[in-house]
Order: sequence, then structure tokens, then C-alpha cells
Amino acid sequence: MTIDTTKDIRSTETRLKDIQSPADLRVLRIENLETVAEDLRETIIDTVAKTGGHLGPCLGVVELTLALHYVFNTPKDKLIWDVGHQVYAHKLLTGRQEQFSTLRQHKGLSGFPKFKESEYDAFETGHSSTSISAALGMTCAKSLRNDHDKVVAIIGDGSMTAGMAFEALNQAGHLDKDLIVILNDNEMSISENVGAMSSFLSRQLTSKTVRRLRKHISSRLKELDGVGDRFLNVLKKSEENIKSFFTPGMLFEALKFYYIGPISGHELDVLIPTLENIRDNVDGPVLVHVITQKGKGYEPAEKNPGNYHGLGPFDVKTGVPYSSTGPVSYTEVFGKTLCSIASKNHDIIAISAAMPAGTGLCPFSKQFPERFFDVGIAEQHAVTFAAGLAAEGMRPVVAIYSSFFQRALDQIIHDVCIPSLPVTLAIDRAGVVGDDGPTHHGAFDISFLRFIPNITYMAPKDENELQHMLFTATSLPGPAAIRYPRGAGEDVTLADELTSLEIGKGEVLCEGKDILLLPIGNRVYPALRAAKGLEKLGINATVINPRFIKPLDKDLICKWADITGRVLTIEDNARHGGFGSLILELFSEQKLFGIKTQLLGYPDHFIEHGPQKTLWKNSKLDSPSIINTAMELMKV
Repeated sequence: MTIDTTKDIRSTETRLKDIQSPADLRVLRIENLETVAEDLRETIIDTVAKTGGHLGPCLGVVELTLALHYVFNTPKDKLIWDVGHQVYAHKLLTGRQEQFSTLRQHKGLSGFPKFKESEYDAFETGHSSTSISAALGMTCAKSLRNDHDKVVAIIGDGSMTAGMAFEALNQAGHLDKDLIVILNDNEMSISENVGAMSSFLSRQLTSKTVRRLRKHISSRLKELDGVGDRFLNVLKKSEENIKSFFTPGMLFEALKFYYIGPISGHELDVLIPTLENIRDNVDGPVLVHVITQKGKGYEPAEKNPGNYHGLGPFDVKTGVPYSSTGPVSYTEVFGKTLCSIASKNHDIIAISAAMPAGTGLCPFSKQFPERFFDVGIAEQHAVTFAAGLAAEGMRPVVAIYSSFFQRALDQIIHDVCIPSLPVTLAIDRAGVVGDDGPTHHGAFDISFLRFIPNITYMAPKDENELQHMLFTATSLPGPAAIRYPRGAGEDVTLADELTSLEIGKGEVLCEGKDILLLPIGNRVYPALRAAKGLEKLGINATVINPRFIKPLDKDLICKWADITGRVLTIEDNARHGGFGSLILELFSEQKLFGIKTQLLGYPDHFIEHGPQKTLWKNSKLDSPSIINTAMELMKV
């Protein structure tokens, strides 16, 4: 390769600290970038070891990130990062080194692209498969303004399993705009990729498919007297041509993209000239297939990439996460309970959308592999797939994070609830989730599910109640949903025998004549602690655990609202359209107009990233805040 002698001959001692913006990269020779790559990896590993974060994805794109900023004139040229959790190197190269130690900390740098952080963050992303759509929109806007700056979408092979990515590819090929798509193929999304598309992109299609094709063709040709053997000889000589037909490029070429690759994503002397040629010489939509290794450069992450996708603080030398003692998590209880139920009910099916570990389904997948389905990053498909299973008499349980269920609302309504099929939605990470921030907070599921007819909707106060709710849900004749939070439970004793709950019935946990505290789900225990605090102040509170968001225990709630005359609702959800709004609707319906009511929940803005306890406190959802709000309501 010819070195560009117009570049400044800086020494190989050029370090990350010397790079304040991508412009500082572009004066370097290619070989001088290697030390910057080393520093990027070291900084990312050391920081994530303290703050937690997405380690594997970020280590896998270090060279790719360097090459993109080296070749393209960012920020005028736009880089759109799909999902966005692989942007740590990007942040370090774009003027945020001094703040990088605050990564994912409250009031610190976000773990995802943010407009307000930098002009280099061209689009905000936290969910997958959006990059090509956004990049195509930007490309069209630039074309209308006669702006010739480039737009590059960087999307992983896991994100390519979602239909939205192909909707965008289809339109991009039709419009024939100068869009550049980088397919980052590491054979992983979060857990190991599944599905035909992943296999196709991971170069695993050829051997099995070609063997089957050759066997079929051979058997048919042998039936042709005389000419069959001659055709077979020709085909044997053309074997390489047959194999070349079955390449990843075939699909993208069919979508009218110019396909390049696959090429190594860790060799700068390959990446940079390739990207420069595309930048200068290729018109129309182009897809560059780049092969990377998730966790590259850190041996523990290379060996077990799934374990290092996203993790908490860990020991750099060993790679072992620091142990955290405490109660078992809701997610773990869900997974174990589902296994227990499935051992007796052979119609139970478990479905994940590329998150078997995150949703606690790994034990189920090992114990009942024939009844476990990981559909990839395809939440809409997951729900309708479950509906199809239910229509044939199975009892599917779809376990997905609350914020990701938002992508499947139409399917929940049309394919599950209208026909009233027995599908259970296990809504993990309901409420605020912590350091991943607004794209991952599950702050809206009460608001967007409670209005749907035919669904039974529950929220457990603790991990033991979650067990019984899951047993109840999987026994119902129609749709059911259970929302439960991220993290540890209340450290209660788990019952050995599971029982069905009476549908639509809540429970009174303590009685008082002055005020009714009406929490839902994980806010029940903080409300109980608040009730004890109020008692010391001379205020006697009733606390009801509603258990059911739908159907609501109207009689119980209205009885105690009428007795106390004051009601405080508390929910780990948005106030607008949430549980508190439901209670106001109930009082209006029952003509209880004299009840003094206050709603506690998330205000009408997106909640920032930070520890759950901090976010609950800031939104007045912790026990001291409940006490203060109750005291104010008592004065009304």
C-alpha cells in the first residue's frame, strides 16, 4: 500500500490524549493510528470496569470507529450508530475524554449518542434497526438542499434481523441515493444471533444449502438417460460458481445496493483505503460488509462475548464482575418459576427477542430446548408468532423488556387481544432501569396497555407474588401481562406451591382512617414504609396492594377512598395515562367527586439516566417523598 506522504509524519508515540477531535486523526499516517487504537481499548476497559456498561460491542468497533472518523469529514459527514451502545470510542475521539469517567453516571455522559452532548452525535439511538431509516432520511434531506456531504449508517448483524432495517434497505435501493451502510458482522447481537439472516451473514449458509442443492440436482439429472452425466460433469467444474452465488452480497445486490466485502474490521490498512474508495468513487447506495470480533483486545470478552455485552463493574485483571450480595432478582425468579410451570404444563412455550440471558430464560432454553424460541431482534414478530402458537393450543410466554414491547403495540392489540388468545406478556424492566437512561426506561407500559380490551394486567409487590401471578397468567383463557422491575426483589420467602390469584382482587395490607396509599407493583413496599413513618406523625394510613391494573378491584378501592377521603397513588410509570389516571377515571365513573387525590409518577418529560434509587427519589417515589406528599395532602 502507498503511504500518503502529505500526511504529517508524527511518531508512533501519538496517543489518544493528543486527539481532541477527528481532525487530529486526519493528519496522521495510518500506521500511527495503532497506538490510538490501543489507548482507546485501554481507556474503555478501565472505565467500564468502574462504571459498568457495554464493553464487548465497543471493543469490537475500535478500528472501525477510527477508520470512519479518519476517512469521513465528521461532523459534516454524518455517522449514524445503530442501537448506539457501541459509541464509546466515538465519544473519546470527539472531544469527550475529560468527561469519559462519568460514563453512565448520574448527570454524566450517556452510554448512547446524545444530540446535547456533541455535534458529532448525529442521531439519538437506543433501540435497534433504526440507523438505515434515519440515514436515508438525512441523505434525502441533503439531496434536496444540494448538499453532497456523506451519511453513513453503522448497523450490526443482530440488528439486521429486524424488519425495519429491510424496509429501509428496500426504499434506499429504490431511491438510488448516495447512502453508505456499514454492516458490522460479529455474529452476535446481545446473545448469540439466531435465524436464517444471521446464518446468512455469518457465512454459514453455503455448505449445508449447497450440499442439499447439489444432492437434489444430482438425483434429478441422473434420471435423464445419456445427457445427465454430462450435465453433472459441467456442474462439478462450476462448483465455485455455484458457491459464489450463495454469498451475503446476493441479497443486498438484489436490493440494488453495491455490495463490498466481507473485509476485516480490525485492519486499518484495509478499512481505510476501502472507505476512501467508496467515499470518492462509488455513487448510489453501497453496503460494506465488515467482519469484527466482539470484545476484541480483552481476552475474557473475546472468550465469552455474551457475558460482556453489558455488565456492571468488574476486576480488569480477571474479568470477573464484582459480586453483589442481596435478594434474588425478579428476572431470576421469573425464569425459575416458568421452568417449574413448564415441567407440569407441556403447552408452555417461552419466547425471547435476542435476550434470553437478560430475561432469565437461559435455564428454560436448556431444560426445554424444543419449547424455547429466540426470534432475534424482532419484537413485533415475537408477539404475532406467539399468537400463532396460542391459536394452535399452546401457552406462549413472551419475555421482553418494557421499553422494547413498545415496538409491538400493534401486534398486541390486533393479533393477541382482539382474538383474545392466551398469550402471556412478561414485561421485564418495567419502570426506571438505571444507567441506560430514557431509551431503556420502562415508564410507559401501564399507559399503553391498560386501555386495551380483553387483557388481564398484573403487577407484583414482590418476587413471591410474581410467582403466583405467572402461574395465574398462564392458566387464563385469554391474554395476560405482568410488569415487574429490574433488579433485586424484597428478599421475601418464596412459596413452594403456586396458587392462582382471584382475578381483579386486591389486598389491604394495613388499615387507617386518614388517608389511602394506593401504590402499584414495586412501589408497595415503599408505601408500607411510608405508612409506618406517617403513623409516627399521628396519621393513620390504609395501604392497598391492587395487584391488578386490569381488571381493577373497584369495590375495595372505592370503599377505602370513601372512608379516608384522601387518596395518594404511587407508580413507577408516567403519570399521564398511568395507574393514577385510572383511579381518577374510577372515581369519576363511581361519582366519588369529593375525594382529594394526588398522583405520584413520572412527570411529562423523559427521565435521565442514573441509579434507580436516585431516580425514584427525584420523582418523589421513595418513602420519604411519599410521607411528605401525604402530609401535604392531609392539609387540603
